[in-house]
Amino acid sequence: MSAQQEQKMPRHWVTILLGVLVAIVFIITIISYQVKTTEYAVITTLGKISGTGEAGLNFRWPYPIQSIYKFDNRVRCFEGSGGKIEETMTKDAQNVLVGIYIAYKITDAEKFYTTWMTVPRAEESLSNWMRSDKAIVIGKHNFDELINTDPEKMKLSEIEKQIRELLNQKTEESYGVKIIAVGVNSIGIPENTTSSVFARMVAERQKISSKYRSEGESRAKEIRSLADAKRMTILTNAEAKAKTIRAGGDAEAAKYYSEFKKNPQLAAFLRKLDAMKKIMGRKTTLILDTDSAPFDILRAGAENINSPAPAKSQK
Repeated sequence: MSAQQEQKMPRHWVTILLGVLVAIVFIITIISYQVKTTEYAVITTLGKISGTGEAGLNFRWPYPIQSIYKFDNRVRCFEGSGGKIEETMTKDAQNVLVGIYIAYKITDAEKFYTTWMTVPRAEESLSNWMRSDKAIVIGKHNFDELINTDPEKMKLSEIEKQIRELLNQKTEESYGVKIIAVGVNSIGIPENTTSSVFARMVAERQKISSKYRSEGESRAKEIRSLADAKRMTILTNAEAKAKTIRAGGDAEAAKYYSEFKKNPQLAAFLRKLDAMKKIMGRKTTLILDTDSAPFDILRAGAENINSPAPAKSQK
């Protein structure tokens, strides 16, 4: 073997080794597949479902003997053409613009593949069902259950629940899809019904305000009646108490009257003093005639008024 041939031998071995490695990788690619933890895998053998693949690296017969179809097993949010805003009739014949969305999840990959094979085909069917079920449920509710100034009268949560239940009746058992949630993402009013709706809302507000005013007037009358009754009770009790006090005062006064009868001049003097206290206030200057009562007690001889009456001589 020549020196030149000896130099070419290592290069041929390197080329052969690389070719073998490429062939092995190619063969592994053909006879294996990988499934993520967020995926389902459906295996078909000669066009028929033969099983499902587990997460990780799996082996298979090469195509066209076996084919692998993968589907995302996570929750998907979908609005679709059926969920977009469109006019819907309510139970009380009012048009509203309602848009909804759904959150769904593939729960049975084999059923899903059998009925739809692909996600776009599945979402096309879901879109049609969303439109029909939305119309059915909203047609069972009045307008004020969708749009109202009183949050307690709105039933959006109930409407969303009813749409979800209708969709699940179609999808969960037969198609391998579960509707996790349904939500109303927009509500509007068509222009041709806006004025009538506003007029009705104004009428409802006026009716409520009239009700509150009448209740307030009725309550005010009730409060006034109670106040008048209490007033009469208080006045009656006060008059009765005043009469009792006056009677007691008259009884006390009668004791002093008996004393005054013994000395009428003293009684007259005391009455004049009381009259002067009432007439004269603080810092008062009066120029009066001392001959008229009760100022006659200011004369120099007034002390005679205080003198006791002379005792009658005994015969």
